[in-house]
Amino acid sequence: MSSSRSFAARLMALLVVIGLVGCGAQTATEAPANAPASGAGAKTYSDMVLCYPQLGAESDWRTANTASIKETAATLGIKQLVFSDAQQKQENQISAVRACIQQGVDVIALPPVVEDGWDAVLTEAKNAGIPVIIVDRSVSADKSLYSTHIGSNMTLEGERAAAEFNKMMPDGGVILELSGTTGSGAAVGRAKGLRNKLNSNITILDSQTGNFTRAEAVPVMQALLKKYTPGKDFQGLFIHNDDMGIGAIEVLKAAGVKPGDLKIVSVDGTRGGFQAMVDGWFQADVECNPLLGPQVFELALKLMNGQPVDAEVLTDETVYYPENAAELLPTRKY
Repeated sequence: MSSSRSFAARLMALLVVIGLVGCGAQTATEAPANAPASGAGAKTYSDMVLCYPQLGAESDWRTANTASIKETAATLGIKQLVFSDAQQKQENQISAVRACIQQGVDVIALPPVVEDGWDAVLTEAKNAGIPVIIVDRSVSADKSLYSTHIGSNMTLEGERAAAEFNKMMPDGGVILELSGTTGSGAAVGRAKGLRNKLNSNITILDSQTGNFTRAEAVPVMQALLKKYTPGKDFQGLFIHNDDMGIGAIEVLKAAGVKPGDLKIVSVDGTRGGFQAMVDGWFQADVECNPLLGPQVFELALKLMNGQPVDAEVLTDETVYYPENAAELLPTRKY
């Protein structure tokens, strides 16, 4: 089979798989569009060695992101996926990236655990001639050190959450914020966006980090309820991801809070978040799509073939509400 026909066959297979795993507004799962043609001398997916130093497995979102990368790699038939789990430690990610540079991989796709501290290792990758795709969260490094960033606009997610509070609390009020990992692009962006657009008559009383995990959100929420009385001291809760939201719900239930007593907005759009909307706990869930595999590999192939890519590639996302949560829940794939 010619390389052109081989690429076409793999692309068709990917379309079939994405048709099975995609749903609703999860347009980030669509198959690679306008991927480089496999002309004479052009590299194909079967030539690709891609390094993916995953930041961890802290949430359902992250698990789905890992699955999307691995399943897409298998479907496309890439030569090798060098995958690792940094267990939410930047030093582990940096070590993994350096190992990939030493191995001489074609492309590094990096989902950074935090924003700062990447200049040195990204410079090493650039000096080695290995292009880097920043995935999901952002970095504060010089943009010349990486080729592109693909993911959500975290600031926009925070602004969308603010818009929901503005609608639900037109007469003002007080909210608490359960933030993600300190220093991460997601936490920084969502906090910034919330503050950008929140009406002046709505006050953020307190903000504490639950590190994007369900387990860590529980004691944080317990501590907040020791300081503040739901309904009296605060009327709303902004939670940076669904896993923390589910942990918070456990604490609220134990404290006698009922669904609907508080205005709660979360981020992610996972199955757990949809169930929380069905059960009446979340009044809105701002989507953050983890199924980035097809787009990551499309960008990687373009970079391998020396083709230009956009500096920012955003996913197409929306906001979900309780009124359609029950209908959409069975179709959610993460």
